[in-house]
Amino acid sequence: MVFLDDDYLLTNPTARQIYQEIKDLPIIDAHNHADVKEIKENNKYSDIWQIEAATDHYVWELLRKRGVKEKYITGSASNKEKWMKMAEVFEDFVGNPVYEWIHLDLKRRFGIEALINERNAETIWNQVKELIKQDEFRPQALLEHMNVEIMCTTDDPLDSLEHHKVLKDSSCKTKILPTWRPDKAMQIRKEEFVNYIKHLGRRTSIEINVLADLIKGLQITHDHFENMGTKASDHGIEIPYARDISDEKANKIFQKRLKTGEITEQEEKAFKSYMLHRFGEMNVRSDWVMQLHIGAVRDICDSLYQTLGPDSGGDISNHLIPIVEPLKNFLNKFDGRLKIVLYVLDPNHYSTIATLTRAFGEKVNLGAAWWFNDSPIGMKRQLEYIGSVDLFMNFAGMVSDSRKLMSYGSRTEMFRRVLSDVLGTQVEKGQIPPNLALKTARYICYERKKQLFNF
Repeated sequence: MVFLDDDYLLTNPTARQIYQEIKDLPIIDAHNHADVKEIKENNKYSDIWQIEAATDHYVWELLRKRGVKEKYITGSASNKEKWMKMAEVFEDFVGNPVYEWIHLDLKRRFGIEALINERNAETIWNQVKELIKQDEFRPQALLEHMNVEIMCTTDDPLDSLEHHKVLKDSSCKTKILPTWRPDKAMQIRKEEFVNYIKHLGRRTSIEINVLADLIKGLQITHDHFENMGTKASDHGIEIPYARDISDEKANKIFQKRLKTGEITEQEEKAFKSYMLHRFGEMNVRSDWVMQLHIGAVRDICDSLYQTLGPDSGGDISNHLIPIVEPLKNFLNKFDGRLKIVLYVLDPNHYSTIATLTRAFGEKVNLGAAWWFNDSPIGMKRQLEYIGSVDLFMNFAGMVSDSRKLMSYGSRTEMFRRVLSDVLGTQVEKGQIPPNLALKTARYICYERKKQLFNF
């Protein structure tokens, strides 16, 4: 087998047949971190570094692992200098999905077959520089070329969604919907919490003095997102604390934080539990899907956080994080009323989450292999487990979780190839009839997400 050839990740004839049937289906990406302003402005890209690495902390982490200085990652070096440094060590990325994703981008989008190294870095830089002068490489044209039908961005409640509004009224072929992510309104022990509440008050013209005011302000933003076509909320939660907490207790904690700034760990857990329940009720009223991204331990590397801030590559997973007890009350309270998608960062939690989704029926669903797991090996393991414990047909489907536009195509291709191989292998082993394998693949890749998210 040749690197990234037609049989890439496909190990048998049935897998190849399935992939041929699903490879050109439109992409529906229910969770990503796209720069909506970039898509709205629709300017031409400047160079390959901007396209492939300027916003991608997957790439940043690998560069650091190979000893590249921060100057050539997020620092003051020019984009060309950064690209050349990356090319020097790019062969060392082999085995990591970043190596495959970026080469898929070169091959599929730019028609460049060369394998990146320091000897051809200048040539690739110039080839891409020349190609992106054409209008077909502007953001909106790229989305159309990748066949992205619907994509859901991740947006703070304070966002006015002005860029979404412009795109909604524009000729952009891709439907771009906002997703409501109120994480900052839950982070009561964070230093910036009080300022965030003040900003929310100004945004909604409410003076926030008690917890009921905060909930009212957040509901106003929730309504605004709903009017803009939002279909889901998203919540990044290290541990999914969701106990039933009274209004009175939660308000006392909120008042204490505003007055003294002192909050205990137990009070933080209680406040987060209360807020998650309130968000759930808002979502029930709007018939939104509630996505819980569980288990990211943020900013573990002090030096990265202190110099670069959050989302710079200093996050990890932790298999010791409790899930069942913190989440049990929430799932029971909303049982049958709220569509929920559960994503876990540590693969050791797959059995817990898969059995939870099985126990709670059709409205609680397992999300895609996420972050450290959205590689061929991570996706394969998850898909095999889903089929044996839960059901393929209740899987929430692939999401890109990407911060760069170009990877929607490459990440989706990787997933569809892995899915085809998992189902094709089961057909070859006599476990699944061929027609049902194909039906399942098509459903997971397209119809399922339309049904689940009410697109």
